[in-house]
Amino acid sequence: MKLLLSPVLYTLWRVRVEGGENLPSSGPVILAANHRSFCDSLFLPLVMRRQVTFVAKSEYFDSWRTAWFFRAAGQIPMKREGGSASARALASAAEVLAAGGVLGIYPEGTRSPDGRLYRGRTGVARLAMSTGATLVPVGIEGTAEVQPVGARLMRPFRTVTIRFGRPLEVSARAETAMSDALAAREITDELMYEIRELTGQDYVDRYAKQPPA
Repeated sequence: MKLLLSPVLYTLWRVRVEGGENLPSSGPVILAANHRSFCDSLFLPLVMRRQVTFVAKSEYFDSWRTAWFFRAAGQIPMKREGGSASARALASAAEVLAAGGVLGIYPEGTRSPDGRLYRGRTGVARLAMSTGATLVPVGIEGTAEVQPVGARLMRPFRTVTIRFGRPLEVSARAETAMSDALAAREITDELMYEIRELTGQDYVDRYAKQPPA
């Protein structure tokens, strides 16, 4: 898919990558990014040398328009309502990390409805703590102009910037916290602060409202 899509990507859009030196060349890595457009899941993997597996909402697998892409890219479907299906998805994500892979995840749990950055969910921190994976904050800018929420087509000749921040120290934070839940919350809040620094988005200290399925 990279061989086929990369020439198109770099021909139709100006893609800038900053902070690439913050990416480990090996070992398990979690890329935790803001989420403003469907095409975030297209640009981020294609600027990576390593293969990225995303945890994607299960609705993407229900429509033939998007299911082919996510299945071809080996993505993991996540049920938004939680429960055993979500637990299986997180278990599959842990397997990717245990094998030394790269996992992409959106801590907000959904696309931003208004361009602001919303409170992160703690699953990403729990994965980092349980697997020992390197947790890298990622800021993506420009994709909302390429493909706004609800748009079917991507608008060409826009600029997309992807910034990789410095990895977060997870183990020390987990060791000093009174509980795993507290550690996960603290790590997630720190992660969202770093993403805000990378994107300049306004931060909202509440969870983003999930759009209708």
